[in-house]
Amino acid sequence: MNTQQAKQRFGIIGSSPELERAIDVSLQVAPTDISILVVGESGTGKESIPKIIHQNSRRKHKPYIAVNCGAIPEGTIDSELFGHEKGSFTGAHDSRKGYFEAANGGTIFLDEVGELPIASQARLLRVLENGEIMKVGASKEQKVDVRIIAATNVNLPASVAKGKFREDLYYRLNTISINLPALRDRGNDINLLFRKFAADFADQYNTPPIRLTDNASHVLQNYNWPGNIRQLRNFVAQLSVIETERMIDSEKIQAQLPNISSSDIVKYEDKNKADLSEREILYKVLFDMKRDLSELKKITFDLIQKDGNSEIMQSVSPTIFNDTGDNKILGNQAKETKTIDIEESLSLFEQERRLIEKSLLKHKGKRKSAAGELGISERTLYRKLKEFELE
Repeated sequence: MNTQQAKQRFGIIGSSPELERAIDVSLQVAPTDISILVVGESGTGKESIPKIIHQNSRRKHKPYIAVNCGAIPEGTIDSELFGHEKGSFTGAHDSRKGYFEAANGGTIFLDEVGELPIASQARLLRVLENGEIMKVGASKEQKVDVRIIAATNVNLPASVAKGKFREDLYYRLNTISINLPALRDRGNDINLLFRKFAADFADQYNTPPIRLTDNASHVLQNYNWPGNIRQLRNFVAQLSVIETERMIDSEKIQAQLPNISSSDIVKYEDKNKADLSEREILYKVLFDMKRDLSELKKITFDLIQKDGNSEIMQSVSPTIFNDTGDNKILGNQAKETKTIDIEESLSLFEQERRLIEKSLLKHKGKRKSAAGELGISERTLYRKLKEFELE
């Protein structure tokens, strides 16, 4: 099967280079058993890629199971994915096969894999590394032969940095990454998709298909489409029903499209943050570390003052107290620690102030945009502006 045949079989419309590349890579990796990570914004059609891979693999006559990880409650997701033994929890009246056991020999597609709880991520890692599952309530592992394809619309490297996604699991899933482009980056594909959806809804509603003027077509191609193909399809359905005139001009298009700016779009890659230099990113990390360190020291001081136990004091890091066991917290040791804190904060204070100034200058004083780039709330930015006397 070539790229054109794959598009025809799975109803994929468009010929943008990025889309063609994604399908081509899918066909190349299909004969292997390598794990795949499909990335892209919500509504870009990521669910088509695992179907292409499965149908062009040696597993095509075996089961294909698609699972939306974000739609399963956290309390039952392990049972759904890996199964459970009878009596393993309240309501487990019988043993149950999980999706992995049901897909044995075939392919499992884990959509929204970034929504998996940490505990479930550990179980998934075991499948990838050893080909083993552990049912809830079971005492021994069970071998399975399953090809895993995962998809996400969140930035997994950012989730790894925040401790929300296991780094080892990310690298095991991301052996091959297939990136589906956003609709706004696909050029004339927007008009092709519009005509396809218009024809589909004309058949469904038994009406003539809606058409676009040249100006209306230009408006569509320059719109952001934050919901991508899913949003465009719903938009065409809306026009097909409510518009009495079959020729749609730019005024009608603009009247119906929501006024969404590019800054409101949630992307897989956060380009604003990507604009920061490596040094500035390091400063941001240091700011977070400084805040955590200050909170830790405060908790430690409060605990020791309340308890008065010298054993607690001796176990505290020498960076806060010396190793002599001296428990005179309010004496010279506290003064010395306070001096260290002040010296430590001064350099970070200046760097933080500099970073905020630079971000505000870049965004021409727009606080919402600056706060988004810095990764803080507007309220926190307002507080920082007062603290640094930048208002």
